[in-house]
Amino acid sequence: MPLKCLCGVDTHAHVIPENFPRYLGSAIPADWPSMAPAHDCHRNVMISGKVYRTVSDKCWSTGKRLADFDDMGLALQAISPMPELLSYWMAPADGAQLVRYLNDQIATMVAESNGRLVGLGAVPLQDMDLALRELRVVMETPGFAGVEIGSNVNGVVIGDPRFDAFFEACESLGAAVFVHALRPTGMDRLVGPPALQQVLAYPSDIGLAAASVLTTNLIERRPNLRIAFSHGGGTLAMLLPRLEQACKVFPLLKEGIFNSPTAQARKLFYDTLVFDTPTLQHLVGKFGASQLMIGTDYPFNFHDSAPVGNIEQAGFDDATNQILLHSNARRFLGMNS
Repeated sequence: MPLKCLCGVDTHAHVIPENFPRYLGSAIPADWPSMAPAHDCHRNVMISGKVYRTVSDKCWSTGKRLADFDDMGLALQAISPMPELLSYWMAPADGAQLVRYLNDQIATMVAESNGRLVGLGAVPLQDMDLALRELRVVMETPGFAGVEIGSNVNGVVIGDPRFDAFFEACESLGAAVFVHALRPTGMDRLVGPPALQQVLAYPSDIGLAAASVLTTNLIERRPNLRIAFSHGGGTLAMLLPRLEQACKVFPLLKEGIFNSPTAQARKLFYDTLVFDTPTLQHLVGKFGASQLMIGTDYPFNFHDSAPVGNIEQAGFDDATNQILLHSNARRFLGMNS
């Protein structure tokens, strides 16, 4: 049996700093994050006085992260903050202070990695002026390819016109945009433990976020924007046939959507984090092999620990394997050379 390919490029992996910064202000916000001891090499992320998540030192240790690359088949990984740390619900100045620290931490890890990590930073999208300022800082920092944003900003989906200036700047600066599910809608409909937010609600929210990009013609208006969606685009693949049919039935949709929703969807990027071979095969057929790339959600427990092997075993031809494993991700990250 041939050795596993060590060429994979992971576009969906997260960072949490070992410690959070001291708040630079007079009154610490109630939701300012902190760290507390846990067990072994783990620490508790504390938000609003409660344990949000218990995490291992692989979240902040560059060496331990890189040590897992061979088993996963990875050559390169794009790292972005744990989505809850995007902090859109904070006062703008507070959010800007926190994400500046996170971006500095990512920059340090990238510098330590000898070219095996690339950064996707954070911006305080609750304030457009501050977000644009931080975006420029990120894109001027060595080792960054773009930014991670949430599927919504305090309940406003990313396709909303109020974010047009941000996407215009991303296109102009050549910033890749990775969209991750965040504080999803529909939580009141879930019955079960809190982990169901990640399991069931994230795919719904990311699907609606991707659909909003189509229904507002964002990718038609910004043809050079490189934008990707986590969790295989969530529910989008199932929504597309309904959107196509609706454009034939409802005049306002037909007039308002400039191009076929499916044609637009095939201009977006998606990760492969779907945990199922038939689903991955379906997404390749629906979105095109040129638009999917590895995503793992490393280093959290609910992650894909064998991303390269899972693609290689899905039955695609060698050329398709190569673009899924690394070529598409390098194109998304602006690393074509």
